[in-house]
Amino acid sequence: MSLPRVITVILNTNRREDTLACLASLAQSDYANQRVIVLDNASTDGSVPAIQAAWPQVQIIPLTENLGYAGNNNVGIRAALTQRAEWVLVLNEDMTLAPDALSRLIEVGASRPDVGIVGPLVYHADEPNIIQSAGGGLTQNWLSFHYGQNESDTGQFAGPRSVDWVSGCALLVRREVIEQVGALDARFFYYWEETEWCVRARRAGWTVVCAPQAKMWHKGVQRNYQPSPNVTYYWTRNWLLLLAKHRAPLHAWRFVLGSLLRNMLAWTLKPKWRAKRAHRDAMWQGALDFLRRRWGMRFS
Repeated sequence: MSLPRVITVILNTNRREDTLACLASLAQSDYANQRVIVLDNASTDGSVPAIQAAWPQVQIIPLTENLGYAGNNNVGIRAALTQRAEWVLVLNEDMTLAPDALSRLIEVGASRPDVGIVGPLVYHADEPNIIQSAGGGLTQNWLSFHYGQNESDTGQFAGPRSVDWVSGCALLVRREVIEQVGALDARFFYYWEETEWCVRARRAGWTVVCAPQAKMWHKGVQRNYQPSPNVTYYWTRNWLLLLAKHRAPLHAWRFVLGSLLRNMLAWTLKPKWRAKRAHRDAMWQGALDFLRRRWGMRFS
């Protein structure tokens, strides 16, 4: 039985060493029918010649404009479909994989025809046995969370399980899903885009699964991660966009708007949150830009 063709799409922006380590990890994979596309977002750190020298078989596509995580990765997703990919693995450049991770993902994806998106068990790279994400959920109020976040892996996630979404640092997507529901929504630019993609796929009848036997390690988000005001902006604007696009129920809107208002008031009125005022301003701008339908990159 032939192995499905997998094309991995990696977006690199001045992360030469991380991308080289990711590619080295992929080269150790036991999965034979795969190839890799690196999207280079105008890097100035010598990424392109370094990748070409170390991994000449890797296709490099230079990007002509910055369309964010969503829009940039769509360039690679379209290229992968053109090259007859049966599955597309969208992978952060700061990931490393267990040698059997890709095989395990495909095994779960191929086990049922309704499985459209598969994600691995993601660990913190600096704490290799601490879980970063075992898939994600959405509460009834459309608040997202990671299963198992910051827990030690004691085998509590024993087998594949359906989830609401999987982390955008590594998600394997069936070709037919992309053909049916489209690629990432470029309006999101950054944050919530993978959640929205999974919501869209699930509403079209596909199942999203976390496969804990597929193990990967992510450098980008440590346990003590503190988001920047930029993240607060995209989180706010795109959370509202997610609710609007998928016609969230009224109680979810009440919760989200109430949560945003409480945060902005606390960050304005309480002296202990004085340091949060840049986040308050970013949250306010994100809400305003949602109302103005200003998508893509944040402009001050």
